[in-house]
Amino acid sequence: MCPSVGSDSSGSCPHCGMALEARVPAVGEENPELGYMLRRLWFALACMLPLLAITLGGLLPGTPGEWVQALLASLVVLYSGWPFFQRGYESVLRRRLNMFTLIAMGVGVAYGHSLFLLILASEPGGLHFQAAAMIICLVLLGQVLELSARQRTGRAITALLNLSPKRAQRLDGDGLEEEILIAEVVAGDRLRIRPGERIPVDGRVLEGLSEVDEAMISGEPMPVSKAEGAALIGGTLNGRGSLLMRADHGADEGLLARMVAQVARAQRSRAPVQGLVDRVAAFFVPLVLLIALASFCYWYFLRDAADLSTAIMRAIAVLVVACPCALGLATPMSIMVTMGRAAQKGLLFRNAEAIEALQTVDTLLLDKTGTLTVGHPELTRILPLADLDADAMLELAASLERSSEHPLGTALVQAAEARGLALESATNFVAVPGKGVLAELGGKRVLLGNESLLRDKGLEHDQLAGDLNKLRQAGSSAMIMAIDDRVIGLFAFADQIKAGSKHLLEDLAEDGLRLIMLTGDSQKTAAAVAESLGISEVHAAVLPEDKRGVVAELQEQGLQVAMAGDGINDAAALAQADVGIAMGTGSDVAIESASLTLVGGELRGIKDARRLSRVSLGNIRQNLCLAFAYNILAIPLAGGFLEDWITYTPSPTVAAAAMAASSLVVVLNALRIR
Repeated sequence: MCPSVGSDSSGSCPHCGMALEARVPAVGEENPELGYMLRRLWFALACMLPLLAITLGGLLPGTPGEWVQALLASLVVLYSGWPFFQRGYESVLRRRLNMFTLIAMGVGVAYGHSLFLLILASEPGGLHFQAAAMIICLVLLGQVLELSARQRTGRAITALLNLSPKRAQRLDGDGLEEEILIAEVVAGDRLRIRPGERIPVDGRVLEGLSEVDEAMISGEPMPVSKAEGAALIGGTLNGRGSLLMRADHGADEGLLARMVAQVARAQRSRAPVQGLVDRVAAFFVPLVLLIALASFCYWYFLRDAADLSTAIMRAIAVLVVACPCALGLATPMSIMVTMGRAAQKGLLFRNAEAIEALQTVDTLLLDKTGTLTVGHPELTRILPLADLDADAMLELAASLERSSEHPLGTALVQAAEARGLALESATNFVAVPGKGVLAELGGKRVLLGNESLLRDKGLEHDQLAGDLNKLRQAGSSAMIMAIDDRVIGLFAFADQIKAGSKHLLEDLAEDGLRLIMLTGDSQKTAAAVAESLGISEVHAAVLPEDKRGVVAELQEQGLQVAMAGDGINDAAALAQADVGIAMGTGSDVAIESASLTLVGGELRGIKDARRLSRVSLGNIRQNLCLAFAYNILAIPLAGGFLEDWITYTPSPTVAAAAMAASSLVVVLNALRIR
């Protein structure tokens, strides 16, 4: 529960005394602390049954029975309770008093005082062996229940780890398959994925055709078609086809491994609200010790019927009931469960601070390209002017652009392949930077480019002026085609708006967010996209270095700003924002600069993240209220200070049960986030 503490092995935290959490839980491996405490609990219960029979059932009355009680209680206290004494002793040495300090003192006083009376008193009375042993049993039970529940918080990471197959089929130089462990896969390996198998690592398709279920990344239920050259993500599920892929890297470097590492790191971070708990914890245990001393003095010196045994029991009850375990668990448990739940929804928070900040955000800046739009141009329209039909024009244009790396050329080739058109090989290919391309196809001189290229070649295109103007107003791009110096038509392109973006932005606006588009694109294109999405505020033609300035200016106005982007040019603004939100499909620089990553790159993740932020912070407040309310009521009740108003005063055994129950209530309340 203390993120600043680290160890290469399991054990207890030197600060709070609680069990250390594994950085990344191993699949199918039980928390060693849970097994450690469980063994001691079973032993304690085996000794408690005859101890209860002797004390409550009246067996072995008199001195022999008292010595048997002492023997059974000694076994429970010295073996089952040893971890509590050890951690209590260490807390005193390190001057970091914690819950185990109180447990060790409470049990130690009850057991030591009883042993002292039994050995030295002529007529021993007021023995508390049963109370000391019962406290150990109840605290152990609370620890076991708490550790079992805490182990459930690691299931999100375990679920991610389970997505990765344990073995892969690698092809050697002769094309023969061999089965290897996933850890043996290296970049460049050729791997065979059979129907129904999970993709072992990130890579690209070399051969084959199939559909892959990428719901773990995108959240979309529909499988994605994969053909030669398509990207594959480790952990996703192959459909009915067989694929041959090339690994881009090993299993510990892929998207799934990065997700696991980021979730585990985020679960160990601290929310700012934890500062309140830290301040309280600094003086809580010393205050409890003073209250226990005050309770002893009140019952022994100030009561009419002074009774040493009663005074000791009241002091012990205070020490035991006030264990700050619930207080220590209140915030980290909620954060751990939230991080795991977020990962299951494709949301990767960098730290707990981002969760707390997101719920207070009132302004959302949105980059256009790659955030509101898909991030690459697509062919939207073909306008022929001559006898050629649309498919014939596209076949020529795609054949021409097959040798080009321009995004518009790529869009033409993809559109032609989608229609199943046969592409030819161009000769005498010439690319004119910033204008277009020229080549020969089937004995014809073909030109494909912008208006500037046509003017350079002296070609008239007045008949397209009206269509070109409409495309500019709509924020689209165009390429004009000419064959043998005769203009035959144009192709229109647009960076399509992501599906569902308009509806999502309406929901965010209704949630109280001020929406602003921030883009380096032209004013016309930005205005067209903003109008279609219902965004009224637009900052267009903004240089990358100026995006951060826009965020800072809004923050100076007292606004809580979130920035959503996907490119390298968004990195500075993402880092400046109160919450930077990166698209998982974007650049690594943007992802590293952001405090929240939407793995699938879908904007609906912002809505989900805000809801989860509110649920998490509400849960933390509930846990803190439960923990504080418990201590405010339980401590004076256990000390007997409320006897004039409440006739019931809990015994140390009941106090131990209440302490264990309070911790369990906090843990179970945190698990509701799941």
